Amino acid sequence: MLTEQERQEIEAEVGQYANRRAACIDALKILQRHRGWVSDEGIRDLSCMLGMTPEELDSVATFYNLIFRKPVGRHIVLLCNTISCWIMGYEGIFNHVSGRLGIGFGQTTEDGRFTLLPIPCLGACDRAPAMMIDDELYTDLTPERIDALLSTYRSDGT
Repeated sequence: MLTEQERQEIEAEVGQYANRRAACIDALKILQRHRGWVSDEGIRDLSCMLGMTPEELDSVATFYNLIFRKPVGRHIVLLCNTISCWIMGYEGIFNHVSGRLGIGFGQTTEDGRFTLLPIPCLGACDRAPAMMIDDELYTDLTPERIDALLSTYRSDGT
């Protein structure tokens, strides 16, 4: 069941569109921001609110790689895997991040702190390799910089 806060935020987004269905991505993002991911129950509740079938809304949710359909860690690590990052050492960066976290793409650390995901582009090709942790972009990555960043997120108290 949607909370009153979620419902109010979604209705505010719906009001910006001529068609309720057009607000589906924004509604999914609102739900995810509150819950960390979008469950089957959330899909059903949202679909009723938006005048869509659960199958239609699920197809939208699973098309976009930043809508999470299963629980994720407290911090989302998005590692750019486009050509610019490949040229600038992506493979070594991926191996370092994956090794430090002890997980591969699509996995979450045992303590639930980090989920590692690939992302097609972070728009920082001139400063590759790049990754994003939550909403912060990090560029010109080196193993030492990654270690420092992960250490910061490990000790952030969240």
